[in-house]
Amino acid sequence: MTELIWDGKYKDDKKQGPVRIALPFQTIETVNESAQDRQRTLELFAAGRQTEWRNRLIWGDKKYVLPSLLPEFAGKVNLIYIDPPFDTGADFSYTATIPEYDDGDDAEAATFTKEASILEQKAYRDTWGCGLDSYLNWFHDALIFLRELLSESGVIYVHLDWHVGHYAKVVLDEVLGQENFLNEIIRVKCNPKNYTSNSFGNIHDVIYSYSKTEQYVWNKILAPVTPKDLEGSFPLIESGTSRRYTTAPLHAPGIRNGETGKHWKGLPPPKGRHWAFLQKQLDKFEGEKRIEWSDTGNPRLKMYADENRGFPVQDIWTDFKDTRQDVYATQKPEALLERIIKASSNEGDLVLDCFVGSGTTAAVAEKLGRRWIACDLGRFAIHTTRKRLLGIPNVRPFVVQNLGKYERQAWQAAEFGVRELAPAVGERQQAAALQRNGVPQIHSRPVSRHAPHGPRMAARHEGRAHGTRGRGGCPGDAGGREGHRQRGVEGRGGS
Repeated sequence: MTELIWDGKYKDDKKQGPVRIALPFQTIETVNESAQDRQRTLELFAAGRQTEWRNRLIWGDKKYVLPSLLPEFAGKVNLIYIDPPFDTGADFSYTATIPEYDDGDDAEAATFTKEASILEQKAYRDTWGCGLDSYLNWFHDALIFLRELLSESGVIYVHLDWHVGHYAKVVLDEVLGQENFLNEIIRVKCNPKNYTSNSFGNIHDVIYSYSKTEQYVWNKILAPVTPKDLEGSFPLIESGTSRRYTTAPLHAPGIRNGETGKHWKGLPPPKGRHWAFLQKQLDKFEGEKRIEWSDTGNPRLKMYADENRGFPVQDIWTDFKDTRQDVYATQKPEALLERIIKASSNEGDLVLDCFVGSGTTAAVAEKLGRRWIACDLGRFAIHTTRKRLLGIPNVRPFVVQNLGKYERQAWQAAEFGVRELAPAVGERQQAAALQRNGVPQIHSRPVSRHAPHGPRMAARHEGRAHGTRGRGGCPGDAGGREGHRQRGVEGRGGS
């Protein structure tokens, strides 16, 4: 198989895997839960019984959140949708617009720019610090965790565009398996543009879908049809009934050695093909007079217009254009996520989005009766998603969580080389058990004692900023990572 290589993928001829740091989640709040429900949860936990499921909104870096989900959710997530950053060099800042407000004759819309936080700047360096090489390394590591979280019947959708989509497709093939590729979906995102450009207008992005195994959830999605569509697709009129119909082959590509490869009514399937139905079903069609025989003796199945509930949706989606009216410029339409969630999950299934942005995936999963886990690095994204969920009538209680001091210590270890980052095993296990059951930690003790940000630590940090020695530096990068940085909203991920 063709393999894509980037700086950092191999070290000493050995493929490098992601850092696996499983940290206990800390519950910040339980939202929309009554006092009675809270008391019942505490009583069930105290009795050692299973507590009621709570959807999760998690604030933290995917680098630490995903491995921390594995102990509880490995092989249990039914559907994953991610809309990661895909604009080369895009940082975590963005401009938001506040609609016009009544403040006299000069009232007008106001805008503000949300700058990247320290943790977001760290995530930016992890993602884009060495350009495309670090992006692919980051994407590869995230996919490894996501595949482990996916159930055996699960499906993952990855939303990208022309910036890195062609590279990401090769990485997806490597991690998830070429044989598990399902679709490259073309999503038309806007109306025609670039009339003055010297190239064709860019009006689409792509969504790659993969299953984990050959057995995966698939609910056929049908597009509504008009009378004109039916006339064109069902051009024949049945004698005696005047029903409009068309015919379709009763065979399919491929040779089969079982029942579908045998003769039916003395007729073998065409060369290189097999019957599309078992012989019992073929006999049933014959008894219902739904088989039409051609002049050459070829049987075809009658399909009637009045039985048609719609045409199966294909892989070019033109009905989910961006609105560009929301706080998040890259916010995806709810109808887009509704189609994906309905197609690849069932009610009660678990849906994960670790780039939740404005909360579209969580909101649609909630409305469709799915369980969900939503994660994001940005505090503003978590706040926006929380507010959006509370606007849903009868929203089920959910918890807001983070990794607290443990994530800060992991960040310090990566940034400054501090080795003592994990708490004692006993405390970690106890904390993890508490958080799984929705019981927030009230008391905690320091895990390790880090030196203050003195000259040595500051010098080490400064060395990294200028591309000199330091953990995770880019080979040959003498100009520093800041040279890669561009502002950009178009490719910032998040649904």
